[in-house]
Amino acid sequence: MNEAAERRYRTRMGKVLEYIDARLDEPLDLDRLSAAAAFSKYHFHRQFRALYGESVFRYVVLRRLHRAAYELAFRRQRSILHIALGCGYEGAEAFARAFKKHVGQTPSQFREQPRWDTWWSTYDIVSDIRSKHMRFRFKPDDVKIVCVPDTKVAAFEHRGDPRRIGDSIRAFVEWRKQHKLHPSRYATYNIFYTDEDIEPAAFRMDLCVAVDSEIEPNAEGIVNKVIPAGRCAVLRHVGSDETLDGAIRSLYVDWLPNSGEEPRDFPLYLQRITFFPDVPEHEAVSDIFLPLR
Repeated sequence: MNEAAERRYRTRMGKVLEYIDARLDEPLDLDRLSAAAAFSKYHFHRQFRALYGESVFRYVVLRRLHRAAYELAFRRQRSILHIALGCGYEGAEAFARAFKKHVGQTPSQFREQPRWDTWWSTYDIVSDIRSKHMRFRFKPDDVKIVCVPDTKVAAFEHRGDPRRIGDSIRAFVEWRKQHKLHPSRYATYNIFYTDEDIEPAAFRMDLCVAVDSEIEPNAEGIVNKVIPAGRCAVLRHVGSDETLDGAIRSLYVDWLPNSGEEPRDFPLYLQRITFFPDVPEHEAVSDIFLPLR
């Protein structure tokens, strides 16, 4: 197979991953999935497994449960039945059986106290497929240089294994709700002090919300910080967090060396514009800020 033909083949298969993301609440049978890539249904399931190392049906189940897990953990006002129907299940019982089989907890147990280690060990193969085979592509002109003002933020400091970030997000979301800091009015930021490839114990990240005034000392450990004013390269990322790391790496590898710019002494950070699971994962929007001198 020549390079161009292989690229076209992978593009067709990649359309199936995008198709699944956009239709997790719909029936996803072999006819519909093979048609998304314009392949024969008699061969498509073998093609999918050969390329990605997993069956297309298990991939669909785990993608649905991924969305369900986020809604259970971070959107606690949504009923389990609502979540089940939104993930393509006919009712709460079928959803509960699938969730318990793959995650080891019932939906109610996961909502109360998620076992993130078990969840990620189940979902790892899907995450690996998506990070390797889904790409966020951008042109140099997509990167804008802007001057940002000082931004006061209230920060929840996550320290340690990034796979435990879910517990920090839950605590931060609950604190925001108590203080009526809704994302529609108060911007959400993530500050990355380290890369996820670092030793888990050394990982550092802040979950932040823009605030108008200082936050009083509190039991939740929320602290006052400032995202400093200055020039930044900004790239808008649309899609799942599994393609976010690739976009960030391309910004450093492809854009920065050719720009003539140098990074400023402040970490890379994101502003979260729209959130999964409030929107389908392929529609989630984040602006990546690379501080410049």
